[in-house]
Amino acid sequence: MSSDRRKFLKQFGSTVVLSSAALSSFAALEANERRVLQAQKRVSPNDKIRVATIGMGIMGFNDTRTALSCPGVELVGCCDLYTGRLDHAKELFGANIFTTKNRHEILDRKDVDAIIIATSDNWHSTIAIEAMRKGKAVYSEKPMVHYLSEGLGEIKVQQETKAVFQVGSQRVSSIAFQKAKELLKEGAIGQINCIEASFNRQSALGAWQYTIPLDASLQTVDWERYQAKETVKRAYDPNRFFRWRNYREYGTGVAGDLFVHLLSGIHFITGSKGPSKIYSIGELAYWKDGRNVPDVMNAVIQYPDSKEHPAFEVSLRVNFVSGDGEHSSTRITGTEGVMDLSDENGFTIRKHKMPVAPGIGGWDSFNTYTNAMQKELMDDYNKKYSATDQQSPSQPNITYAVPEGYNTSHEHFANFFDSIRNGTPVVEDAVFGFRAAAPALACNESYFHNKVIHWDAENMRMKENG
Repeated sequence: MSSDRRKFLKQFGSTVVLSSAALSSFAALEANERRVLQAQKRVSPNDKIRVATIGMGIMGFNDTRTALSCPGVELVGCCDLYTGRLDHAKELFGANIFTTKNRHEILDRKDVDAIIIATSDNWHSTIAIEAMRKGKAVYSEKPMVHYLSEGLGEIKVQQETKAVFQVGSQRVSSIAFQKAKELLKEGAIGQINCIEASFNRQSALGAWQYTIPLDASLQTVDWERYQAKETVKRAYDPNRFFRWRNYREYGTGVAGDLFVHLLSGIHFITGSKGPSKIYSIGELAYWKDGRNVPDVMNAVIQYPDSKEHPAFEVSLRVNFVSGDGEHSSTRITGTEGVMDLSDENGFTIRKHKMPVAPGIGGWDSFNTYTNAMQKELMDDYNKKYSATDQQSPSQPNITYAVPEGYNTSHEHFANFFDSIRNGTPVVEDAVFGFRAAAPALACNESYFHNKVIHWDAENMRMKENG
């Protein structure tokens, strides 16, 4: 064992809590070990990756910071349609970075290797296709498309250009999700049959009522460029620009913002290509501020039996005015246990296996029979099943936690830059990204048109007739 390996295990090994007996594989832990050792290496000038970010809102600034935390990454420029964000980019990242409101001035630069796309959802696919055709690697925020109709076209361009393309649902890079995937495959909770996943929020900011700058105006916002794709041109509205998630014309609502995170994790862990049926309901229950998307949404999604997994049902919920506070959870239920993932940083498996014997007495018609019949039945039962067969097997829970200091967003970007440097497969390519986005966007389709959506997961198309 190398000294670096010993150093890693000494520093991080005790942080990964496995309260059951030793597991058969530590692939996820070893993957993180490789990442730590790689991060310690010096990057040569020839390995430097030069990035530019288009869309400097909340995710744009966060993604840019995370990208720059990876070794050998340099920021060339930023594009946004609000002057104040371009000025702030220079404050944070240096006065010498290039800034512009015209994305083409970024895409045309020869010194840009990779583009981070963090615009409003309606621009994701357009800019991604433009960037790939310019020979750029693309990191696209989720969802990768605004409409279902855009998905196959974007995949086609990626396949034609061979561009490195990764979607930004970071939990698929988490070593906790890698371990969860491994344990599910090994049968840790038996055969999966249903999943419940949710995001709860209870604040104005959580409900997308973001702060609007005092100098917001047609002089500081390029409103014409912002709505260039829209058929219906609207008068300048700062809410539609700075709080775009609240409007279908620019965003994808709670489904595209949050269901897609949940579905990305579910698809990664189960290996699923997608569902066959989607139905959603919702309402605008509290945040009646002019938005045209619901603040509470529930969806029921059916995943058919496939070579990747048995049939199971998924229930999704987002509640922007939840008295339960702000948290997220994914619960995967199988025939012999439950896997609870509160976030991408760990999970707990609680095991409960049925006894061999079916049971007798208790809440049972047994007690309605004569005493003589009850005795005869009990004698027969005890002859068929031993005392051990009549007991539920006792199995310890499993708790898994990522190493202290581990950052899933950093890991996701590190995987992206590995793909650029080494040609290794990305963890969330265009096909995976669309397969995760499609059922989320289908929830919107179901909600707004009040119908069941039938989906062809293999060919990634909506079926006209169920």
